[in-house]
Amino acid sequence: MGSFKSSVLILVLHLLEGALSNSLIQLNNNGYEGIVIAIDPNVPEDETLIQHIKDMVTQASPYLFEATEKRFYFKNVAILIPENWKTKPEYVRPKLETYNNADVLVAEPNPAGNDEPYTEQMGNCGEKGERIHFTPNFLTGKVASQYGSQGDVFNNPTTECSKGITGKYEAVQCQGGSCTNKPCRVDTATGLYKEGCEFIPFEPQTEKASIMFSQSIGSVVEFCTEKNHNKEAPNPQNQKCNLRSTWEVIRDSEDFQKTTPMTTQPPAPTFSLLQIGQRIVCLVLDKSGSMSNGDRLKRLNQAGKLFLLQIVEQGSWVGMVTFDSAAHVQSELVQINGATERDALTKSLPTVASGGTSICSGLRSAFAVIRKKFSTDGSEIVLLTDGEDNTISSCFNEVKQSGAVIHTVALGPSAAKELEELSKMTGGLQTYASDQAQNNGLIDAFGALSSGNGAASQRAIQLESKGLTLQNNQWMNGTVLVDSTVGNDTLFLITWTTQLPQILLQDPSGKKHDSFVVDTNAKMAYLQIPGTAKVGPWSYSLQASSQTLTLTVTSRASSATLPPITVTSKMNKDTGKFPSPMAVYAKIHQGSLPILRATVTAVIESVNGKTVTLELLDNGAGADATKDDGIYSRYFTAYDTNGRYSVKVWALGGINAAGQRVTPQQNGAMYIPGWIENGEIKWNPPRPEISKNDLQGNQVCFSRTSSGGSFVASGVPQAPIPDLFPPCQITDLKANIHGYKFINLTWTAPGDDYDHGTAHKYIIRISASILDLRDKFNESLQVNTSDLIPKEANSKEVFVFTPENISFENGTDLFIAIQAVDKSNLKSEISNIVGVSLFIPPQAPPEIPTPSPPCPDINVNSTIPGLHILKIMWKWLGELQLSVALG
Repeated sequence: MGSFKSSVLILVLHLLEGALSNSLIQLNNNGYEGIVIAIDPNVPEDETLIQHIKDMVTQASPYLFEATEKRFYFKNVAILIPENWKTKPEYVRPKLETYNNADVLVAEPNPAGNDEPYTEQMGNCGEKGERIHFTPNFLTGKVASQYGSQGDVFNNPTTECSKGITGKYEAVQCQGGSCTNKPCRVDTATGLYKEGCEFIPFEPQTEKASIMFSQSIGSVVEFCTEKNHNKEAPNPQNQKCNLRSTWEVIRDSEDFQKTTPMTTQPPAPTFSLLQIGQRIVCLVLDKSGSMSNGDRLKRLNQAGKLFLLQIVEQGSWVGMVTFDSAAHVQSELVQINGATERDALTKSLPTVASGGTSICSGLRSAFAVIRKKFSTDGSEIVLLTDGEDNTISSCFNEVKQSGAVIHTVALGPSAAKELEELSKMTGGLQTYASDQAQNNGLIDAFGALSSGNGAASQRAIQLESKGLTLQNNQWMNGTVLVDSTVGNDTLFLITWTTQLPQILLQDPSGKKHDSFVVDTNAKMAYLQIPGTAKVGPWSYSLQASSQTLTLTVTSRASSATLPPITVTSKMNKDTGKFPSPMAVYAKIHQGSLPILRATVTAVIESVNGKTVTLELLDNGAGADATKDDGIYSRYFTAYDTNGRYSVKVWALGGINAAGQRVTPQQNGAMYIPGWIENGEIKWNPPRPEISKNDLQGNQVCFSRTSSGGSFVASGVPQAPIPDLFPPCQITDLKANIHGYKFINLTWTAPGDDYDHGTAHKYIIRISASILDLRDKFNESLQVNTSDLIPKEANSKEVFVFTPENISFENGTDLFIAIQAVDKSNLKSEISNIVGVSLFIPPQAPPEIPTPSPPCPDINVNSTIPGLHILKIMWKWLGELQLSVALG
């Protein structure tokens, strides 16, 4: 029952193919290379942890090989070691491996005592997860009896398919760190067990499936297949994956399709030990003639000064190269020890634009600057250009060989089309800024360039980014919320296009702050707040006439031990082909705790300068995979042209859900309450106890902005753009029965175009066969919905009907699905299938001594089928050796 099986889930993470993750994993002759396991800087130094990681992966590789029918194994793994651990000769500097692209993160539990492994998942079924989270206790086997191996990647902890796992049901009461048991009680109205009943497996077992449900059981070595997968099981696997088994999803992946089983045993995995070092970054800045257009050079100076004065971390090494038709070294590498080095570097920013554009000259010069002091492995280059360059591909091989990460900033509509290839091949951030100064895109791009490897307390956090074009002495007014998790090293930055505006700034106590440093050449002013900024709303008022102003506020964590609230935003892909929709995601967390009920807005700007505003939601519908996980999502369909689009997210307020990480995770490992050995229950330690206040969470007042990078759209037709977007799939359909006659349905309304607008109508169909409903939806019995008028997208829909023209008697199962239709008669995918089972209790039900039904926690009012157990409930009496309907 060791944790070695956990590594199998890394593979599943990769097999569920999607463009969401930044993973470096690649498949090479059946072997997976480039797996990155990172140890968080806050984990106390413990060399044995490295050996535990090696042992886990080494044992998991042959296990995986057999579970995937000899198709896949782990070829090599990089272990990322924190900078604050002792150096060793065998530790080398990383190349492209960072905390941002790690597949597995090993971190201390938050809250303390909660060692549940889980997978961070933004997308839906078939899309790659972000990363797996382990704790040191989990990796070292200290909680193996509770969780066994690593948690489920995209399934629910009860993604069950094994019919042969045996055990019995007991009611569990845990308090003060210990548990007691008593017979389960049955609800006579439903025939099902009451809340608090747990399935306790026998030890040992002989069943071989399923890895995704019961990794902790030693005999389990197989995935669920279509042969043993229970399509009626109450779990998100069926809800999200159209009743498909885990093996079917894996089998449909791109990697599976392009491999064949091996005929020999695979080699053992190899490991590289990589230790994070000092940050090394070189700015490579375009100063060609086109940079004189639209105040681009001035805006470059403003954004560059923000990066040098505020964003780049203390102790980093920074150099600067400019280029036109040739490269010019403006500054060799300088270590940032204080304001002196920062100010000196800002004086090296380009002030004159002329000449042509040779991007490769700039890159080669930057490599030379770095190599004078260090290897280019793991170094970073920030490349900004606004011009076309048809020779850019000539240095692609040099870039690949360098081991450097290249972040690209495309400025204006004509930047080289191949620019993003550099960031893609090196794992860098790609951003785009238009010539619309009021959108503050260039400053946002440079503000997003905090280190991907430093501790969270060292990273700059953007609190506000706002711009406005003012007329006739208008005012730009607002407030910036400084919450208790930030406040150190806080900077207010103001830019203008013609003349210095009037600036009024006061802190929460009403004290005015007017000691701004004014740079008239760069047309900017900034104020560094000494010490820790006061918590609360900071009010600002800026007055100007006939010019554009912007305000940017950045800060850092207030404490090295209190995780700051952070917002990380991104698109699901870096390219979009019309009419395929894009999805925008914003993850809002404090450490590993999700922030719920925040107001989250995304602004997407096209190369034409047109902006579209989207409200992002954490409601488990539309683009949002999971409700209340702190990941806010929305589809984007409002393409207006081909080319680059930038993404920016604002977030305000919310609830710190302290209890969220100690409740069962939809993407977490199954917690096992205990085992039955020799007829005696041996209880595991209970989950950490939480109070009602913890579950409700605490209101937090904060403001954040985040750059979500950029993406490139293609295939967009000229206006008028045709309607080719159907409503999105309904994924949260629920059903229950009222009065033994009426079926009540609820779901979140889709839109006319995915999750925007209002659908035209709904088609609801029912069947006594779940597979017939899935595979022959159009032939299934249709429910009369003439009175059902769709509501606006993301509204709650309720519909009650009585089944007609179909048998619905005591013991009957009915399955239900919905399809939405838009005004152009485009139809959504069929919704998740739900079911109801009619159960009429007998007049005088017999006394039931501890019955043992075949499925845990199934309720007649469940959103998933009540299943055939309702027909045979009264036959199950006594303490039985159960064949649990686990899949």
